[in-house]
Amino acid sequence: MNLPIANLPSDVFDVQAFAARLSAPDTNVIQVCKDAIGEATARQHKRFQQGEDAGVLIRQRAAYIDQILGLLWDREDFQTLDMALVAVGGYGRGELQPHSDIDLLVLLGEDCGVCEVRLSSFLTLLWDIGLHIGHSVRTVDECVNAARDDLTILTNMMEGRVLRGPQALMDAVWERTGTEHMWPYDVFFHAKIEEQNNRHHKYADTEYNLEPNVKSSPGGLRDLQTIGWLAERQFGVHSLAELPERDFLPEEDMKILEDGREFMWRVRYALHMITDHEEDRLLFDHQRRLAAMWGFEDGDKLAVEQFMQVYYRWAQALGMLNEVLVQHFEQAILMRDGVVEVRELNARFELRNGYVAARHDNVFGEYPPAMLEVFLLCAREENATGIAADTVRLLRHNLHVIDDEFRANETCQDIFLDFLRSPHRLTRLLKRMVRYGVLGRYIPGFGRIVGQMQHDLFHAYTVDAHTLEVIENMRRFQIPEFFERFPVTSRVVSRLPKIELLYLAGLFHDIGKGRGGDHSELGSVDAEEFCVQHRLSQRETNLVVWLVKNHLTMSAVSQRRDISDPDVIQEFAHHVGDQVRLDYLFALTVADINGTNPTLWNAWRGSLLRQLFTETKRALRRGLENPVDKQVWIDEARDAAKDLLEYRGFTPEEIETIWQERGEDYFLREKPEDIAWHTEAIAGHFDRSKPLVLIRSSVDSSVANTTQIFIHAHFSAQLFARICALLEILDLSIHDARIYNANDGMTLDTFFVLGSDGHAIADDPARLEHIKSYLADELGTEGAIEPVRRRLTRRKRSFSIPTETSMTVDTVKHYSVLEVRSPDRPGLLARLARIFVDFGIELEAAKIQTLGERVEDVFFITDQDQQPITDPELCAALQQAIREELDESASA
Repeated sequence: MNLPIANLPSDVFDVQAFAARLSAPDTNVIQVCKDAIGEATARQHKRFQQGEDAGVLIRQRAAYIDQILGLLWDREDFQTLDMALVAVGGYGRGELQPHSDIDLLVLLGEDCGVCEVRLSSFLTLLWDIGLHIGHSVRTVDECVNAARDDLTILTNMMEGRVLRGPQALMDAVWERTGTEHMWPYDVFFHAKIEEQNNRHHKYADTEYNLEPNVKSSPGGLRDLQTIGWLAERQFGVHSLAELPERDFLPEEDMKILEDGREFMWRVRYALHMITDHEEDRLLFDHQRRLAAMWGFEDGDKLAVEQFMQVYYRWAQALGMLNEVLVQHFEQAILMRDGVVEVRELNARFELRNGYVAARHDNVFGEYPPAMLEVFLLCAREENATGIAADTVRLLRHNLHVIDDEFRANETCQDIFLDFLRSPHRLTRLLKRMVRYGVLGRYIPGFGRIVGQMQHDLFHAYTVDAHTLEVIENMRRFQIPEFFERFPVTSRVVSRLPKIELLYLAGLFHDIGKGRGGDHSELGSVDAEEFCVQHRLSQRETNLVVWLVKNHLTMSAVSQRRDISDPDVIQEFAHHVGDQVRLDYLFALTVADINGTNPTLWNAWRGSLLRQLFTETKRALRRGLENPVDKQVWIDEARDAAKDLLEYRGFTPEEIETIWQERGEDYFLREKPEDIAWHTEAIAGHFDRSKPLVLIRSSVDSSVANTTQIFIHAHFSAQLFARICALLEILDLSIHDARIYNANDGMTLDTFFVLGSDGHAIADDPARLEHIKSYLADELGTEGAIEPVRRRLTRRKRSFSIPTETSMTVDTVKHYSVLEVRSPDRPGLLARLARIFVDFGIELEAAKIQTLGERVEDVFFITDQDQQPITDPELCAALQQAIREELDESASA
């Protein structure tokens, strides 16, 4: 039995004309088929660009491929054999994107007597005409056995569609693979949900991947296919539209499903079309092309950000439908098995089979605060799994009740604050609030950032997803299993007087993004309005507003200022003001960095924050009116280092002889154990014509998990550039550089390095010895060393972000501060160092900060007379040279 031909207009594919060309004498079958497919594809692409629905096009493609395969099958004279050609998988559903695989099952009857040579020739022909074929050849018994062992095979065959041959063969497969014979519905359901959960986990369990997979990411097409398979297996329906409307898919949800699926189909079709191959990943380059194709233009937001916000909102809507329908199917299993457990929670809600459920359909209309109360109950009930699917639908239908009057209602405000204090599932429920549209209605500013991507190499999430990840981190600080990863932060959070104030700062810290202007300032205005409206005390309001306004400050100071300088610590302590603010800001900063990009947090960055936190705490304990004397720090470092050296046999006179050329910065910034290490090595290094290189593994290093490299050598203008180039060759990444030029013509350079992947160098003595000997040998020669030239990653090539620079003068330290922000690339530091040489600039220190795939480096520089660079023309020329060099290298 053959299925009827789908609606296939002749101007898309003329079946009769194709059949005539195919049957013409001496015809070139391969070329005829290639031409027909190419012409039909070109016509479909043109229609797509003119606005034709993708759903129409992919079904038409399946229909004309049906005709081509059928006619080619007929040419082989297979009609006389007990054998069927069956479309399975997506092709079986009648959906075929331009470059999707065409999955076929050749189904053999018991007395088929098929000629393997002829069948192999047929399949080879399909490949020769340019079709990507996935095929299997099985008897009915083999299909049944394979389906019993492999759920994926069963699922593919559930969607089987006979193109040629006896329908009875496929009917026999369906009958013998039904729920009464294998994979009963509850087993099928749990296996499919596990499969979906594993797939979601692969994509970080979020619809908001910056380069999502349209087919497989959460909220993608596979989520819709999953609920389709569940529906077919339980109810025997072949379309979600056939589900019992009242309980499963009312008209409003069906409209969301159809429109969302069409959007995803359209994006996937466009990806196949513009890449000319099967491509389901919405990569950065593709995002920009699709945004332009569909008329988005740069404005307050980039065109690509506008397009992706539309994508994320559809993905979120489809993810929500998947969640609701999956829960409905699960409840249907329990009800079928007679398992219904109900416990009354209050007059409005009950706990039904583990889900908080409304006790009647008008609960939100009669008592609007219940829109928030349902989340509070779910967060308070330890045994609650979530909110019941029918109640989720009621929430969405009643979103209109969340208006200005609702937001001004003190009961609603109290419920929301109580929710933030709840012990269970806070982050999960906040995510549900976002997905169901509740949080965006209750905090309108949050609604504007839902699905807002940040098109750069720094942020791994959309603004709203990042915000919820930040709050998730705040929750982790309170869980014992994360104590080892965040020991200091966990202790700090445990003593915060009101944890909900930290959550509020997290909710509002990025809420001002996408509006233009300083998002910290804009967010602080929103935060203040919210706190005042919710009747927080003036002290609490001031704290939340201050945290939002300053949420980037601690990170910036720790990574861009010299925190070994007591003046910097004192200045930061004055800015913070008291220990409570410091504790809250520290917790917010650690949560923010970890929630921005998983690659950003490492022990090095953590050690900088801990150092700043600890020194600021000491300054606050002393009292802001009692700043520490810088000379005290220097004397303490010298005395401690002397004690270590005298224990090793040095006399005070020997020590002072070696130290006499050292400036105060050396003793201010270096730790006593490192000073002793350097001094002992210098004393034992008798051939001063050769550089001294020391290296300590991450275990011995005094700073986090970095490896410490110390170089004592004759000063030359090229030295820093040569060191940077050599470290690049060794595949090392510099994270801090301290340069001390002595009056005796020698320089002491300390570098803290990680591997280029951002991880600590393995504690491998052989590798450390190789690094040491390689640096000593190469630095003992003369001449420039060419920076490393490696091909940029695809992600970096996708961004043409121009380099930004700025310069200021530190009047206290008497040097200029040069900041460089640019996409990271091999050889960047070496290129900058060569520019310093060209301009006669001396480097005093550097703070190297890699943020994802972007660098924000700070250089403390002087002229050759150790004076700040104040000439405006020279400053402008230096920055121009840096921008041109780095941007040229990025485009090379």
